[in-house]
Amino acid sequence: MTHTETFGLQIDDRLLAFINDRAIVGTGVDKDAFWSAFSEIVHDLGPKNRDLLQVRADMQARIDAWHIEHRGGDHDPVAYEAFLREIGYIVPEGAPFAIDTDNVDPEIATIAGPQLVVPIMNARFALNAANARWGSLYDAYYGTDALGDLPAGGGYDAERGARVVAAAKAHLDVAVPLDGAKWADVTGIDVTDDVATFTTADGIATLADEGQLVGFGAEQCSFLFVKNGLHIEVRIDGDHPIGATDPASICDVQVEAAVSTIMDCEDSVAAVDGEDKVLAYSNWLGLMQGDLSETVTKGGKTFDRVLAADRVFHGVNGDTVTLKGRSLMLVRNVGHLMTNPAVIDRDGHEVGEGIMDAMMTTLIAMHDLARDGGNSTTGSIYVVKPKMHGPTEVAFADEIFTRVEAALGLPQNTVKLGIMDEERRTSVNLAECIRAAKSRVAFINTGFLDRTGDEIHTSMEAGPFLRKGDMKTMPWILSYEDRNVDIGLACGLKGRAQIGKGMWAMPDLMGDMMTAKIGHPNAGASCAWVPSPTAATLHAMHYHMVDVSARQDEIAAGGARGTLDDLLDIPLARGQNWSEAEITAEVENNAQGILGYVVRWVDQGIGCSKVPDINDVGLMEDRATCRISSQALANWLHHGVVSTDMVHAALKKMAVVVDGQNAQDPAYVPMAPDYNSVAFQAACDLVYKGTSQPSGYTEPVLHARRLAFKSDLN
Repeated sequence: MTHTETFGLQIDDRLLAFINDRAIVGTGVDKDAFWSAFSEIVHDLGPKNRDLLQVRADMQARIDAWHIEHRGGDHDPVAYEAFLREIGYIVPEGAPFAIDTDNVDPEIATIAGPQLVVPIMNARFALNAANARWGSLYDAYYGTDALGDLPAGGGYDAERGARVVAAAKAHLDVAVPLDGAKWADVTGIDVTDDVATFTTADGIATLADEGQLVGFGAEQCSFLFVKNGLHIEVRIDGDHPIGATDPASICDVQVEAAVSTIMDCEDSVAAVDGEDKVLAYSNWLGLMQGDLSETVTKGGKTFDRVLAADRVFHGVNGDTVTLKGRSLMLVRNVGHLMTNPAVIDRDGHEVGEGIMDAMMTTLIAMHDLARDGGNSTTGSIYVVKPKMHGPTEVAFADEIFTRVEAALGLPQNTVKLGIMDEERRTSVNLAECIRAAKSRVAFINTGFLDRTGDEIHTSMEAGPFLRKGDMKTMPWILSYEDRNVDIGLACGLKGRAQIGKGMWAMPDLMGDMMTAKIGHPNAGASCAWVPSPTAATLHAMHYHMVDVSARQDEIAAGGARGTLDDLLDIPLARGQNWSEAEITAEVENNAQGILGYVVRWVDQGIGCSKVPDINDVGLMEDRATCRISSQALANWLHHGVVSTDMVHAALKKMAVVVDGQNAQDPAYVPMAPDYNSVAFQAACDLVYKGTSQPSGYTEPVLHARRLAFKSDLN
């Protein structure tokens, strides 16, 4: 890669050309002013960024020393908490407050529903996610195990189609109930004088709640209803084979599904240099300009996939009702840790990638602010900021965006901030983290995987941890999930911001998801992550069943749940007596997960994909899943639960398994039998050097190994 000097920065020529020739065109921002301001931001805030990272390292060193000193004795929670307060890990909590974030789109502020997270470097995935605002309930039921089984091959199955119709209509009985009839009894639908009537064998039925009727399509080809803020479109006389014999001529039930989508520049991508960053920014530009397209071949046909159009209906009051055809898009920037060689400062430092993302993704989003019918209807830009440790780092993110807004001529707080509660120092100080950006906060969430990875690393010296599965039921994680919602509500997020929950990681197990994931809206979460548009369609049904706004009121009225004491209860393996078989199974499970993810990351630049686990169940893997697995092995190795020889044997054994699972991929490079590949060495680094990785993050190892792999290719 070559760089060009610009205002004291060495900028990758590919990034420089992209910004100057594409991204900045039409924004009204002068190129020289842009690069001059960016240089000032980099040189002013870069040292501050590095200082904050040093604070992390210094705190970790003191925590390590404390645990070493107290290891083996009874854990004194009072003394431990006092120590964390003494070193500034836990900060004093101020007076109660409420966020005052303004100009928030309804998809963030008031509409509860599923949320997708998608790698921005894959244009097809990004388009699929953006277009997942609507999904076919018929298709989702037919093509998954949500009915209890999977469809057989060999063409359309009419018997399965009938089961789909029955299941969809049973859900309509819950979401849009009729007065005195069931949807299965309906033989015709009509709207006259703004009233919907439903013909049945027993006469005419009406809606139990006439306020649920919103409108209808041209010539009453469809009927639009609303439940808990989400729309449901019942389509008539279409060409869907499932509805071909329906007595009411209902051909499909379309539901408003992925209300919002995070376009991810972070955990689910492998962006290590200027080439990768330009691809990520190019796709974000296409989304913000509305012209992103991708040529797709499906079912023997080739076509261009583009962003879906809005949906237009006749409103019951005579007005036109226009509903968005696309998910509201947020962009996830990189956190404070990583740097990128795409830009080098005047002192030879790689630029903080989070600072670069802030400037570039905000500039690109200005294209949306300048057009009608785009992403935000309120003039806002939504940035999710991950991996921040405590309120000082949140305040730093707020400072970055204040500088970026000034540089680009945007009103302060145009950029709304998502705080990911996935690091322990953020969890214990969540209210103060929210306070630090109280005019920007539009999103908080929980995530078991990264949060557990940080839990292990922070207390690495305390002793061996429980197995991953056992940690999910311990007091600290239950307190973490409850406190996140409680604190969010106490800080006034209801009506202004999302409170989110984590990912369902098994995209092929939709039946299990339908049983389990209703727990998220019941927990007061206004959004929860799903692994696919189909999963979003099915999960939307949960938000028809649960009125999240009312549930949040119930939770707030019930008082605070979870305690700081529980949150600080380290999930150590106290008194455990695992068998050799149990230890082997845990080690091999972690080793297989690491290898299955890392080999695609390093060799193919795939940051997130469905990776078969040790039992060949497809799991959505990203850096968060890799972090917990590598930290879990590093912890057991550090405390002598397992030996280096045992771990290395497991890595070799699982490399053979992973090679077999990827045997049909023509681009795959096997790790066995020599075990000298860059990918295998990366997996070893994550485990054997796990205790020394900053906060247990995988990025430093993965980026270094991916850059080495790309260098070898060139």
